[in-house]
Amino acid sequence: MRETNFLIENNARYLWHPMAHPAEMQAHPPRIVNAAEGVEIVDVHGKKVLDAVGGLWNVNLGYSCGPVKKAIRDQLDELPYYSTFRGTTNSPLIELSYELAEWFKEDGLTRSFYTSGGSDSVETCLRLARQYHKINGQPERTKFIALKKGYHGTHFGGASVNGNQNFRRNYEPLLPGVFHLPAPWTYRNPFGTSDGAEIAAAIGRLFEEEIAFQGADTIAALIVEPVLGAGGVIVPHATFLPLMREICDRHGILLIADEVITAFGRTGAWTGSRLWGVKPDLMSTAKAITNGYFPFGAVMISEKVAEVFESNRNAVGTIGHGYTYSGHPVGAAAALAMLKETKRLNVAANAAARGEELLRGLDNLENKHELVGDVRGKGLMCALELVSNREKKTPAGKEVLQKVQDVAYDAGVLVRTSGPNVILSPPLVITAQDVGRIVDALDAGLAAAGGR
Repeated sequence: MRETNFLIENNARYLWHPMAHPAEMQAHPPRIVNAAEGVEIVDVHGKKVLDAVGGLWNVNLGYSCGPVKKAIRDQLDELPYYSTFRGTTNSPLIELSYELAEWFKEDGLTRSFYTSGGSDSVETCLRLARQYHKINGQPERTKFIALKKGYHGTHFGGASVNGNQNFRRNYEPLLPGVFHLPAPWTYRNPFGTSDGAEIAAAIGRLFEEEIAFQGADTIAALIVEPVLGAGGVIVPHATFLPLMREICDRHGILLIADEVITAFGRTGAWTGSRLWGVKPDLMSTAKAITNGYFPFGAVMISEKVAEVFESNRNAVGTIGHGYTYSGHPVGAAAALAMLKETKRLNVAANAAARGEELLRGLDNLENKHELVGDVRGKGLMCALELVSNREKKTPAGKEVLQKVQDVAYDAGVLVRTSGPNVILSPPLVITAQDVGRIVDALDAGLAAAGGR
């Protein structure tokens, strides 16, 4: 690798970063991460910090997970790549499909379709939902319902069902036939209440009204995150997802659970759907499926949907969709190792316990710092929403968020900012001591940004 001075001099000069303005990145180049160990990363200057971002919600087992690394190395020696398009497959993928069916059995999901990542998985769910209804003789069921503040990736389908204009405005017009309901958000909502059950019921009424207006026989699916992630870690009331499931069932609408973030233990349950006691028709997964070590994803498919496709005997049931790297043998091997290690460590239980500790620490910060308008989270998905005026809930400015992030980094912890939110998604193997480090670093950042 080139020397440090070369890396610093050419940082952001020849590449455009995702989710960033190219000019801003050139004016303020990003931090260069050179190494990682355990739950910590090391920057180009040799500074070691706890990664409270968990890569990007995906490094559940930390950066030193030997079994996953070994599986990747061994598979590269055995079979580094082969296509899974019609006519060929590979051994680790067959084994992984069996293991995933076992893993998601409680969610009612028994088949898998493989992708290169989360956006691919969402796109696949949307396509399969439309195709399912075509096979069933209801070709007019093409519309999708989603939630404002929801995030579903960056493909045109995913961007269309996204509920945040930051991911939509610059790319419009998007997919027609997509309609959005309010998010189940107790801090900001149009219903004039902070009661989660009332908010859930109100969204349910709006869903019913939208179905009546659009016509149930024109709607393919509702897509939701069991806990909304990039939109600010919005945790719905326990009644919300079961209510959405019941309404979907009553009107013949499929329920797509976007679990790219929440699958494999992050919420304190093995899936977000299981957390709320709901069985989806389709589930998008990726991120932690290989612990972030290899680009890979899987769409999990319910028995109900599978039966319709597998009993079809004409061309309408043919899946004319897929990716060059669908079912990549190296990704499959990595996923197999991830499942085994995830189960051995029981990271869902640790996420639940450490998440409770983290939320208590964040609540203390809310009591201490006027900058904190709201604290929310589930498991190791947490957020602080920062405000310049608590009474008016005025979002804090970008410079305030940057100050919090910079000072927290100097204090030894990397956090993520998005809009007015400080988002925390550390590896699921963190300790109580690590939780204390995160809270202390945020305390320093908030004090600095608040002028105290």
